[in-house]
Formats: sequence, C-alpha cells, structure tokens
Amino acid sequence: MNLREIKELIKMLNGTDIVELNLEKEGFRLSLKKRADGGGHIRETDYPAIGAAAVDAAKSEMTRIPSPVAEGEDDDSNYTTIVAPMVGTFYRAPSPDAPPYVNPGDEVEVGQPLCIIEAMKLMNEIESEVKGRIVEILVENAQPVEYGQPLFIIEPL
Repeated sequence: MNLREIKELIKMLNGTDIVELNLEKEGFRLSLKKRADGGGHIRETDYPAIGAAAVDAAKSEMTRIPSPVAEGEDDDSNYTTIVAPMVGTFYRAPSPDAPPYVNPGDEVEVGQPLCIIEAMKLMNEIESEVKGRIVEILVENAQPVEYGQPLFIIEPL
C-alpha cells in the first residue's frame, strides 16, 4: 500500500460511519481511527503546546515508508519520508516573493533547508537529514500541518 492509496482510504473512511479500520498485509500494518461528530467526519482537535526539547527531538524524526509492492508499482520501501516536527503552517519558500527551497526532482544535501514551518509566530527551517532526490512534496504552500504529518518523500542517493 502506497501513500496515495492511504490518502484515498482516509477520504473514503470520512464518508462512512466506520470509526476504526485495521489492515495488515505481509508485515505492513495500518490502523485508522476517527472521532465522529454526528456527521461521521473527523473533527478538528486541539494540540497541546510542544516544549522546546520535544521540538528539538522531533526535528530529527524521519520514518521509512514500510509498504509492500503492489502490482505495477515501483518499490518505495527505500524512500525516506520527512515528517513535520511540530504543528504549524507549511511554507515552501523563505518569503512570498522568493523561489521555493526545493522542487520535485531536486537533489538535496544533509542540512539543506527544505521548507519553513511557522509555529506561534516563529519560523522554523526544516532541514534534510539525508542526501537524496525529492520525489514528492506532500503539502501545499501555506497549508496547516500536524505533528508527524508527512511533508516530503526523498529517495536517498
């Protein structure tokens, strides 16, 4: 199951009365849960403030995408996913009139800025911790992001 299929599954789940869904296949496990608001849609939640130590620890957090290969698809298990280390607003460029830090297909070095997440009026540069090629940018500019939300998919070089 790839990221696109997971996103579609989440959209379909929102349109049903199903509150919890667990899938397991060949070492890949996915668990989706939602809180219903009467209409059966995921409702917004409040996030507690994240302490400085938690932010520093989360900046280095990256996860591997553990997905089996579906028929006709490339193996994406060697890709690295850069996740949001905090709740905030995602910006692709350092200012509105500046070019984006990175685009799909760009090669990045360790420590190279990828984006900014604005949290509580502070601009936090998110840097690459792997050398690689940007495969996909998963978030639109100026979109709110949640802690742990995937932002970039990078193919390590």
